[in-house]
Amino acid sequence: MQNQCLGLAEALGADTVIKQVRLRAPWKQLSPSILRIGNRWAMTPDSDPIAPPWPDVMIATGRHSVASSLLVRACNPSTYRVQIQSPGISPDYFDLVVVPRHDRLRGPNVMTCKGALHRVTPERLAVDADKWRDQLAYLPHPRIAVIVGGTNGVYRMTPAIAADLGDKLAALSKRYGAGLMVTASRRTGEEAEAALRSRLEGLPVEFWDGQGENPYFAYLGLADTIVVTCDSVSMTSEAASTGKPVYVVMLDGGSPKFDSFHRALFDDGITRPFTGEMEDWSYNLLDDTALAAKRVMEELGRRK
Repeated sequence: MQNQCLGLAEALGADTVIKQVRLRAPWKQLSPSILRIGNRWAMTPDSDPIAPPWPDVMIATGRHSVASSLLVRACNPSTYRVQIQSPGISPDYFDLVVVPRHDRLRGPNVMTCKGALHRVTPERLAVDADKWRDQLAYLPHPRIAVIVGGTNGVYRMTPAIAADLGDKLAALSKRYGAGLMVTASRRTGEEAEAALRSRLEGLPVEFWDGQGENPYFAYLGLADTIVVTCDSVSMTSEAASTGKPVYVVMLDGGSPKFDSFHRALFDDGITRPFTGEMEDWSYNLLDDTALAAKRVMEELGRRK
């Protein structure tokens, strides 16, 4: 969530101050649409202070950030406030609301995106690719970046799914002589990660163990093909901003919003379900972050 805000801020070329907030009762329990007053006292004592100097632009996301945005609105109406994802109250309380197109929220100040905002840019990928190029030089081409998420409130990553993924990747490596660059997450789970690792033993694979510097951007930059699990809109959006073929691994579960998101990308020819095949195709890059930054800059320009 923080990366969505940072991605837009970086696209604006802004000097950034990060504020992380948590809500206390009753703001924590109640919907923002019910409790819109007293926001000066809504945050817990360990939250970052919402206080002057007020920013020119405030970018926030998540339900817990709505109270902060409303507080800034009351204290400094000239701050341009962007809310990423549906805020749970009328978009009229914000200058711009950015939501995925599978969200039903609409309005004159609501911008819909195909995916999530993020920090992936060609420049960032090139820098990290150069940083890791020598260390990963032993991996043969084609190279497959494998971005593995895991269980969340919607999907389940099981050891059986991880083993099947590993078997398909192993077959691709043997068939095409492909090198594998794999990163898992804390949500993957020990059993699922172990099942995946066991299927890739003896192959040309770099499996990041979570220690030291994260090679995530380098993997995206150095890959010829990307395989990503379906549980994260952000991970899929980041992969689809590279212009490289992106395969999506389906996990157990799902929801109408996630299903709509992935179905739309499949229909647009941007991503494809991962079946163990490897093809090449092109598509129009997801450039939602740049489009959102362009709209913010235009509206700030009209204010001058």
